[in-house]
Formats: sequence, structure tokens, C-alpha cells
Amino acid sequence: MTRHLLGIRSLDADSIGELLRLGGEFKRRVLDGRPFPALPTKTVGMLFFEDSTRTRVAFEQAAKYIGLNIVNFTTRGSSMSKGESLKDTILTLRYERLNALVMRHRQSGAPRLAARFFGGPVLNAGDGAHEHPAQALGDALTIIERKGRLEGLVVAIVGDVQHSRVARSNAWLLSKMGAEVRFVGPKTLLPSHMALLPGRVHYDLASGLDNADVVMCLRLQKERMFDGLVSSVAEYARLYQVTQQNLEWAAPDCLVMHPGPLNRGVELDDEAADGDRSLITNQIENGIFVRMAAFYWVFGHGWHDLERFDREEARA
Repeated sequence: MTRHLLGIRSLDADSIGELLRLGGEFKRRVLDGRPFPALPTKTVGMLFFEDSTRTRVAFEQAAKYIGLNIVNFTTRGSSMSKGESLKDTILTLRYERLNALVMRHRQSGAPRLAARFFGGPVLNAGDGAHEHPAQALGDALTIIERKGRLEGLVVAIVGDVQHSRVARSNAWLLSKMGAEVRFVGPKTLLPSHMALLPGRVHYDLASGLDNADVVMCLRLQKERMFDGLVSSVAEYARLYQVTQQNLEWAAPDCLVMHPGPLNRGVELDDEAADGDRSLITNQIENGIFVRMAAFYWVFGHGWHDLERFDREEARA
């Protein structure tokens, strides 16, 4: 059966735990210069139908580290610009003998459709306001490195939850791994059916941050918004910007995170973004290593294969 990484909601806690464990181990081996298994016979198509810097580069770096060949694809200059359907594009790439697809698309569910027709692993690099599983895995690894665990932590997700695939993937992952999730923001930027997401709602920043172990800020995704959801950016910042001062409401050792791109002076002030509590650059780096784990995992490998690799290396 083909493995995909389409979303966190469909994964069980054991699979999430294995991906995080693999990501941490790949990081240690890369940084220490130790050997790890590679996948040099596989070719991955990078299908980015939305602009991206962090996600695309992280997937490309992960693929190169683990030995994968990469083929880049965009809608501009492709058959899709001539009217070809997504289904037919996926079928074309399947029979051009690509082994896996990494796909970012503005429509929720597009990677799931691709998985129906491609025949090999599909990794979701972000679909609409639905999910962004690799981002959540990287965020979780970052928290574990600093806190040692996810279980029992209080994580406040602050900002534009309505339009954030990052918020949804993080909420599912954190709740599955035993953390308490809080969604903090104005009613207009929270989904209308919050009962479908695992977390409690706070409309007031002070109560949302109260004794939180992690504060994860989200950018205002103005490209996905209808007019009038916020009265003004300045008003939003006045009520919901996380600052060095209001972090005093959180736990003394609270961590500050942001998936990027960061709008300084809106979601975070400079002191909070650049202070000792900030893990923003750590999130970026760890995104590479969990994507290495994701590639390894979707091609049918796991922790036991890593152990077998080490035994074979020891005998060589």
C-alpha cells in the first residue's frame, strides 16, 4: 500500500512519533557528519502551484541530503497554462516515471486528488487553508528539542486561524501527542465551526497566553481574506500582537514561534521575534530534517530500516 503525507489529521500518534524520531536522528547525523541511508534511485517532482520560499527550499534541501533526484514543475509555461486539467497533468507525470510528488496548491484537497491518480507517494506542501503537515512536524521537533516533550504542554496559536493550514496541522499534531491547544484571535479570524478542531477558543490575548508554554503566532493572510475581517492592521496589532511585554502573561520559560513569513510589528514585535525565547530560525532549519524523514517514510522505510543500515555499516 502506497504511503502518502497528505495531512496530520489522518496520521496516528505512532506514525507521528516515528516521523519526529526519524527527523531528529537525521538532524544529528547531518550535523555530526555521520552516515545515513539514501534514496538515490528515486526521482521526485516538485509541483508548486503557489509561490513559496521556505517550503520549496526545505523540500529541495531535504531531497538532496537524502540523495533524491528533483524535477521542478510550475504552472507557468506548462500544459496547465494551456488548459490541461490537474488530473491529466498528474497522469502525465506518473507515466513520465516520477516516483513521488511534492505538491503545493491553493485548493484544499488537491494533493489528495493527486494521490488518487499518481500511483506513488504524494507529500502535501500546503493545500489551501486545509493542512501543512511537514511544517507541523518541523514545529513539533523544534518544541521537543527545547522542552523534551509535547505531552502536557499548553500551546497558544495566535492570529489568523481561519485561513491557516499551519494552524490546523499543528492543532491536530499537538492534540494527538497530548498537548493542550488554544486558538487565540478575533471571531472574524477563527473558523465558524471551531468544534471541528481540537482546541479551546480565546478571544482575549491575556487569557489565551495565560501560563502558555509555547506561543505560536500566525500572519494575517490577506491574500485569502475577504474585506472587513479586520477593521485595520493597526487595530489587530493593538489587540493581538505578541510582544516582549505581554509574554509576561505566559509561562516564564515560554517559547515563541512563527511559521513565516513574519510581518514584524503586526504579529510580533522585534524584541519577541529576536529574543532568547524565539525559535523561529530553529523552525526553519528543522523543517529540512523532518522532510528528510518524510521522504524516507513515504518510500516505505522506518526506524527499523535505520537500525538495519547501522548494522550493515558496522559490518562493512
